[in-house]
Amino acid sequence: MIDFGIDKLAIIGAVALIVIGPERLPRVARTVGALVGKAQRYVSQVQSEVNRSIELEELRKVQSSVQNAASDLQQSVQSGLSDADAALNGTDTESHTSASTYTPSYSHLYAPRRKSFRLKRGATPLWYKQKNGVKRHVQSGAARVARFRPPAGR
Repeated sequence: MIDFGIDKLAIIGAVALIVIGPERLPRVARTVGALVGKAQRYVSQVQSEVNRSIELEELRKVQSSVQNAASDLQQSVQSGLSDADAALNGTDTESHTSASTYTPSYSHLYAPRRKSFRLKRGATPLWYKQKNGVKRHVQSGAARVARFRPPAGR
């Protein structure tokens, strides 16, 4: 980039003072300053956009490498499970003399539990609240006042 020293800036200022004149020089300097500021903002905006696109490309590369690693891990786990299943069933990869063709079903272990959507569950279990005397029902302030208000007849 162009290197401006103090001596060069002084020469440019003197020439601008002679050419433009002392009356219009402050207005021209403000205009030039505003234009330089706009140019700097535009350059910084373009630079940040380029940096974002570079970071996005790097993130895409990382994502693809993580997906490849996950698929490799999944394949190794599947092969390990199939080897363990074969060992548990008594079938070797070399001899297939076993008459049993049992394949275990793990769906009952991973089936989602049905929850009642109307039942609100707290973090503290009910048996603990009952044992320690913790309040289980919430009452509003108005209901509490009405509950403990003395009878009106007295």
